[in-house]
Amino acid sequence: MAIGFTYIQLMLVITIIWVTIRVVAGLVKKKVDWKYELKLLTVYLSIALVTRLVYFPEVITPMDDKVYFYTGKYVVNRLNLRPFIYLKHRYQGWFINMYGNIIMFIPVGMVWPYCFKKLNNVFKVVLAGFGYSLSIELSQLFVFARGTDIDDLILNTFGALIGALLYFYLTPLLRKIVKKCLKVEDEKTDEKLAEKE
Repeated sequence: MAIGFTYIQLMLVITIIWVTIRVVAGLVKKKVDWKYELKLLTVYLSIALVTRLVYFPEVITPMDDKVYFYTGKYVVNRLNLRPFIYLKHRYQGWFINMYGNIIMFIPVGMVWPYCFKKLNNVFKVVLAGFGYSLSIELSQLFVFARGTDIDDLILNTFGALIGALLYFYLTPLLRKIVKKCLKVEDEKTDEKLAEKE
């Protein structure tokens, strides 16, 4: 037996789960921090992006196409546990698949530590990215015409690593540069005001 979802239907399920989790979190804490909830929307958007790219990769208008989840046996022949086999046996689209898997998870590595205080170092973010990618790959055991691939897990995790490195090392550097630029602008403004007096 199979259950088919369009992208909109799948996102509706994800949205219901998301809202339920956020409402329960608000009830447990007995308050809602709206600023934090807005911040968390970046996580929701990263999930929406990954969902679109993973389950509807070749569809231009995913509203019409369906992805089918099988509730019976999983598809064993769509399981690859040999890393980087595509380097030896190249297939059409391997290059896009390789870089797409990396690029798709860079936002995960950047957004998740921004939103979750416990993800306060690169290792924790990479571990979270690995867990997220693993859950996606395991879910694809039950999806028609999709495959579970160790390469995807490795490449997604590498993308999360790049995102985490950008977040933890590039963001502070950019803040310093912006701060210096603003300081220079403030000094120039002060000088102009002093000249006018």
